[in-house]
Amino acid sequence: MIFRDKRYIVLFLAPTILLLFTFLLYPLIQSLYYSFTEWYNFSNNKTFIGLDNYKELVNDPIVGIALKNTLILILGAVFLQAGGGLLLALLTDSIKRGFKFFRTVFFFPIVISGTAIGLMFSLIYNYDYGLLNAIVRALGWSEQVWLTENSAIYLVLVPILWQYVGFYFVIFLTGMSKIPEDIYESAVLDGITGWRKSVYITIPLLRDVIASCLTLATAGALKVFDVVYIVTKGGPLNSSELLSTYMYAKAFNGQNAGYASTIVIAMMVLGIVITVLLNRLVKKEAVSY
Repeated sequence: MIFRDKRYIVLFLAPTILLLFTFLLYPLIQSLYYSFTEWYNFSNNKTFIGLDNYKELVNDPIVGIALKNTLILILGAVFLQAGGGLLLALLTDSIKRGFKFFRTVFFFPIVISGTAIGLMFSLIYNYDYGLLNAIVRALGWSEQVWLTENSAIYLVLVPILWQYVGFYFVIFLTGMSKIPEDIYESAVLDGITGWRKSVYITIPLLRDVIASCLTLATAGALKVFDVVYIVTKGGPLNSSELLSTYMYAKAFNGQNAGYASTIVIAMMVLGIVITVLLNRLVKKEAVSY
């Protein structure tokens, strides 16, 4: 390409590059700098303290709880959200009648905001007038405190994981529609039908889509905040704390933006590491096929 053509490329890319730098790269660089500072109450005074925030991060017991819960959420997003979406797509791909109905039903939860879903499930889990205790009373059993220190993280993950299964279902369904029909016809002539068609043909041909969904699932799990904050606010006793909710608590309740920035950097590194490992695993499986 001659330089005259490249000028138009730069012209059209400039707005995107400007937006990425303004709202992504610049805040990230600022957060990295703040993680080495002591910054209280969002004041103009920032004291450089080196690696002290990172040392505190390693020794903070609540960070350990939040990290464990975040990893549980990531595993749930990978296996239940992305995996559930793939399973639903495989099951509905062969349906000829009512296909649009299933696609709409599975996708519908994404339309609802996380705040509304969090409020709905907080009412379901409520001790006095919640749906679960209403069912328990109707059965003649004693009422339960559902959101306990041991169960809170798992109960709060139910609405989070349920909301986005349909999102991955639509992505996988779209990817499956791009697979040439003659490949399946050849497989049928070779005697490959039923579940073997999915295992040996569909899933291997969806490896790029699977890799993309794993990346989206990991990133989405790290960004979860609203549902957890509304249902439990990270409690009881920090048992359902995520890195995102703990970061918010440190920034706005603890008024320590420097330490909150350290948690942000830790979340970013965790997301990159897990995404790289998952993509390598998918590519390794693809090579084995």
